[in-house]
Amino acid sequence: MNKINKIIIAIVIMALVCIVAVFGINQYVKLTANKSIIQEVEKANKSDAILVLGCQVMEDGSLSLMLKDRLDKAIELYKQGISEKIIVSGDHGREEYDEVNAMKNYLIENEIPSENIFMDHAGFSTYESLYRASYIFKVENLTVVTQEYHLYRAVYIGNKLGIKTYGVPAEKTEYYGQTRREIREILARDKDFVKCIFKSKPTYLGESIPVSGSGDLTND
Repeated sequence: MNKINKIIIAIVIMALVCIVAVFGINQYVKLTANKSIIQEVEKANKSDAILVLGCQVMEDGSLSLMLKDRLDKAIELYKQGISEKIIVSGDHGREEYDEVNAMKNYLIENEIPSENIFMDHAGFSTYESLYRASYIFKVENLTVVTQEYHLYRAVYIGNKLGIKTYGVPAEKTEYYGQTRREIREILARDKDFVKCIFKSKPTYLGESIPVSGSGDLTND
């Protein structure tokens, strides 16, 4: 066997190992989190807070369908008595783009008191949202709301960061570009699996604002 063939074989073996690792970690995250995902609101556990993970807000400030579905499920959980506090976590890193105020305004329009809504302005990723829920908002028991494909990772991260985390999926709606999201999520699970090992710190931390107090302290 000449040198070139050996190199080719080595490359193929490394590629196969990488593929097995990527899909193996992905499956491990899903299986680990699956037992903490609750399909029926009535069976959800009492929590310190309900965490709604942000996503796209339109240029006019209106909610994307995906985000509206998440908030509607959080409202349902709130009215079911799962928690008296809701954390809306998303991207507000630029003045011209604001997920969290759009989310809070929608909740208020649906009769959730302002003081019961906490805004996490620096929830730039799923990992950062969960990390800040623990560090900033002092949450020990948490119910996370997002779409099911995304929920496995969120629940896994929360539990690995020391929060007793459960997840309730938003309504099952057909979203444009979902296949692309599902593929991207495999790599995201692998990335956050590594982050959870090293307990990487988020972009911003800051002073604590416990959910036992008023959410109006998070207003900007």
